[in-house]
Amino acid sequence: MMSETLATGLAKYRIGDKVRALRKGKKLGLVALGAHTGLSPGMLSKIERGQLVPTLPTLLRIAMVFGAGLEQFFVEGDEPLVAVVRKAERLRLPDKAESETPAYFFESLDFPVPDRRMEAYFAEFTGAPGGSAPHEHEGAELVYVLSGRLAIEIAGKEVVLAEGDAVHFDATVPHSYRREGSGRCSALVVVGR
Repeated sequence: MMSETLATGLAKYRIGDKVRALRKGKKLGLVALGAHTGLSPGMLSKIERGQLVPTLPTLLRIAMVFGAGLEQFFVEGDEPLVAVVRKAERLRLPDKAESETPAYFFESLDFPVPDRRMEAYFAEFTGAPGGSAPHEHEGAELVYVLSGRLAIEIAGKEVVLAEGDAVHFDATVPHSYRREGSGRCSALVVVGR
C-alpha cells in the first residue's frame, strides 16, 4: 500500500488526466490503446481515473504510443529548445502489439519533446505477408526511404519508393506499407499535425 505522503506527492502530477488527454487527443478508445501498449483496458481505465499509479516502464509504454517522453507526465513549463535522442535510448515497438509477424517496427526520434507539432520515427519494414493493415490518422505524413524499396498504398493507389525517394500525403486517407523484395528496408517517417 502506498503511503499518504507518496499518494499526495503523485496526485499533483495528475498522471491519469494526462493519459486520458493524450488518448482522447488521438481519438483512441481504451481497447485500442490497450492493443498498442499490451496493457489491459481495465488497467488503463484505473490509471486514467487515478485508482492505479503506473510503474515507469508501464508509463513509458503508454507515452511511446503517443510519441511522448516520461517528462510529459512530470514536467510543467516550457518546451525544451533542444532534445537529443540517443540511438541506445530509443524503444523499438511493432506496428501492432498483438502481431506475431509485424509489418514494421518503429522508434520515436523525438519522444522527449512535449507538445510536439510533428512526430518523427525511424521505421524498419519487415517481410510480413501483405504488409501493414490500412490505417489513417490526422495530419500529413512524409516518408523518406533510407534503404531498400517500400510500397505505400495511399487511398487505394500504390506508390513504390526506392532509397532516397520521398512521398508526402494526407494521412487522413487510408494508407499502408509493404516492403518490396527481400533486402533491408528502412525509412524516416514524419507526421505533422
